[in-house]
Amino acid sequence: MAKGDGCLFCTIQKEEHDERVGMLLRGAHWFVILNMFPYTGGHVMIVANRHIEHLREVAAEEGGELIELLALSEKALREAYRPEGINVGINIGTAAGAGIAGHLHVHLCPRWTGDTNFMTAIAETRVVSESLEESFRRLAPYFRRGDAWRE
Repeated sequence: MAKGDGCLFCTIQKEEHDERVGMLLRGAHWFVILNMFPYTGGHVMIVANRHIEHLREVAAEEGGELIELLALSEKALREAYRPEGINVGINIGTAAGAGIAGHLHVHLCPRWTGDTNFMTAIAETRVVSESLEESFRRLAPYFRRGDAWRE
C-alpha cells in the first residue's frame, strides 16, 4: 500500500480528535490505537509513525520505544481487563494476514479460556462483548499519564 492518502494508518495520524479514531497514545516513533475491527474487547495495535513495512526497517531508537509501548500496553490490558493471556502478533504482508499491508503494526489481544475468538475461524464471525467507545474509556486512563509510561 502506498504511503500517504492511500494508507489508513498514515491518514489516522493526521486526525486531531484522538477519541474519534481510538488513539490511546502518540509516541515519538509509534502510536497506540484501538483496532476498529477487534477480535476481543481491548484489542490494541502499536503502529509505526513512519510508513515502513518490515522489521528490518526499524531503527534502534524506534525499536526501544516499541518495546516500551509493548510493556505499557500489556500492563494496561492486564489492569483494565484482567485477561488470562495476551496474544502479541505482527502480520507482515497480505499472505500473512495483514489487513493493512505495507505499514508495520503490532497487535495485542487480551484472551481468556473459553473466549469467543474461535468464532472468527469457524464461522467467519467476530463476537466482541463491548463497544469501541467502552474499550477506549477503559484503556485511555492507562495511556494518558504523560511521559510517566517511560519510567
